[in-house]
Amino acid sequence: MNKAQFIAALAPHFNGSKKEAAHAVDVVFDTIVRNMSAGNDVMINDFGKFKKVDRKARMGRNPFTGETIKIKASKKARFLPAKALKEIIAGDRKLGPAPKPEVKAAPKPAAKKAAKKAPAKKKAAKKAPAKKKAAKKAPARKVKKVAKKRK
Repeated sequence: MNKAQFIAALAPHFNGSKKEAAHAVDVVFDTIVRNMSAGNDVMINDFGKFKKVDRKARMGRNPFTGETIKIKASKKARFLPAKALKEIIAGDRKLGPAPKPEVKAAPKPAAKKAAKKAPAKKKAAKKAPAKKKAAKKAPARKVKKVAKKRK
């Protein structure tokens, strides 16, 4: 599932508004990213934990040449699934019914007033476009060849 499909799946919970669903998704992702970049862990109960991990510099091996190379220290994002999520994925625990989207009652349409219609105007007959005359070609010019006499 990509982000667009995720938003489409959430839209029914926002009265069919993909715009509101997209805004909610963007706010959640932005909050997670900002907290992780600040070094804070983001724990969501029964789902998992997002955290920033510092990796030390180490020696590695180039798989093509086999030579050893030095890998720089880096910072990575890590997700640790919660026990409940692991159990659901493994099939040990059943997932509850999906929450039903809240649908607000549609507003009642306003009473329509009878509007007086102006008499229909007759459309002017369209004239057929004038035919263009074919452009006449200029007569071909004869090129005189002048033979030079050699002495």
